[in-house]
Amino acid sequence: MEIYGIYNADGGIIGELKYVLGKIIGIAHCSLCDITHSYISKKKTWKAFEETGDFKINLLHINEQESGLREFTHDITPCVVAKEGNEVRILLTSEQLEKCNKSVGRFEEALTESLKSS
Repeated sequence: MEIYGIYNADGGIIGELKYVLGKIIGIAHCSLCDITHSYISKKKTWKAFEETGDFKINLLHINEQESGLREFTHDITPCVVAKEGNEVRILLTSEQLEKCNKSVGRFEEALTESLKSS
């Protein structure tokens, strides 16, 4: 099983600039970005989670997804999904990510609970 965290933003310089500008003027928001990043870079707590956590999570922007994954996550980003073979299922919705309140620890708890129940 592969786990993917899909940001609610496009990657690349233009995508990043559009997101930052949108965030500043209040028209863009990504709760997964808030969990993984501070203003400019990955949070130290996220880096520690990546190094020592029980899960390997592939973080992708909307435009970095392969077509099947992009079709599944269309209009539901940010989210976290699991992919096994051709099957994709949602692990954490944008609402669940928002409830993590920018906390890596709460994210890890929510993901653990979701995986236990699936």
